[in-house]
Amino acid sequence: MNRDEVLAAFDRQVRAGQGERAGRVVRAAAEGGWNGVLWSDLDESTADAAIAEQVRHFTSLNRAFEWKLYAHDRPDDLAKRLLAAGFTAEPEESLMVARVGDVPTDARPPEGVHLRPVEDEAGVDLLMDAHDRAFGESAPGLREELLARLAERPESLAAVVAMAGDVPVSGARVELEPSVDFAGLWGGGTVAAWRGRGVYRALIAYRARIAAERGYRYLQVDASSESRPILLRLGFAQLTTTTPYMYRPLVS
Repeated sequence: MNRDEVLAAFDRQVRAGQGERAGRVVRAAAEGGWNGVLWSDLDESTADAAIAEQVRHFTSLNRAFEWKLYAHDRPDDLAKRLLAAGFTAEPEESLMVARVGDVPTDARPPEGVHLRPVEDEAGVDLLMDAHDRAFGESAPGLREELLARLAERPESLAAVVAMAGDVPVSGARVELEPSVDFAGLWGGGTVAAWRGRGVYRALIAYRARIAAERGYRYLQVDASSESRPILLRLGFAQLTTTTPYMYRPLVS
């Protein structure tokens, strides 16, 4: 895998190719969903004005938003400019990518755990319960976003919950946007008692099988420091890093 070529394709297809173009940025704005800047093409002369415009836009909507900054984004001091504009940085993540065919798909969940596909509101509720248990916090707007996606574009999403009996212990989803080469893997956090027992690997394999069946070339993950070593062992490579910069206006 040529990392520079794959990263360029990711920027072109996933970042710049999705969402709404507004000048020299591409953003997503969704009531009850994710709001933020996906991609930008800025330099020292345009960065501050673009940042100020996005702050005005999302503040006018009374929404917090994320500027998703990648290590190769320009200008070189874009992170400092975001901080100066009132953003706060969250923990850095690794952009991990693998060819679909290079990822093992035979991993199964450990004894006592079975995988339940998410196909309805009850499944989404289990997925959210697993998320809250694993991460110790809720994800505002995610439930509504997933329900809307299942209702309006079910072909673009596949989600699954790992169940220990009738208790959700992990949940994950794969986003399958049309006309791109990358299937995006999200979630996968596992409750403490079940970590290190193969649940996460089983969820990767489950979603890799779906991506292969749908004809996607690559799997993409924004990986935490905990999941990065597992993904490396499964055939993923780190292309770059990404840091969420959050802006939280005083909402009314």
